[in-house]
Amino acid sequence: MIIKQLSVFLENKSGRLSEVSNLLGQAEINITAFSIADTSDFGILRAIVSDPEKALSILKDNNFSVNLTDVVCLICPNKAGSMAKALDILNAGGIQIEYMYAFSMGESANIVIRPANVQKCINTLQEHEMELRKASDLYKI
Repeated sequence: MIIKQLSVFLENKSGRLSEVSNLLGQAEINITAFSIADTSDFGILRAIVSDPEKALSILKDNNFSVNLTDVVCLICPNKAGSMAKALDILNAGGIQIEYMYAFSMGESANIVIRPANVQKCINTLQEHEMELRKASDLYKI
């Protein structure tokens, strides 16, 4: 249930994101989902990729500051109120969320969550019969 997310520090200058996507594309590594947070000086690309270990190695070899972060991917219905229900469960369980991002595919939404305590988050969601996506399935999307 734990998913390895690529976190890449990017200088806020033209071409850096393109460079990352070209390196991954040349290595036949697919980007399933991503989010970019930025300031005026730098950004952080967070991405779920088809081969996180290989991506980490390639980007390090090309002088990017990069690491792998553990996240969880919750599957919920792609309809109003579904995410609120999941967030209520996490809140009641005392789960602190550092950040999250989501993408939907048809009738399902995938919510990538970076909790302060990954295992506690997984246990809480499973106790409430919430569906989690396996890493191997997410890497293939």
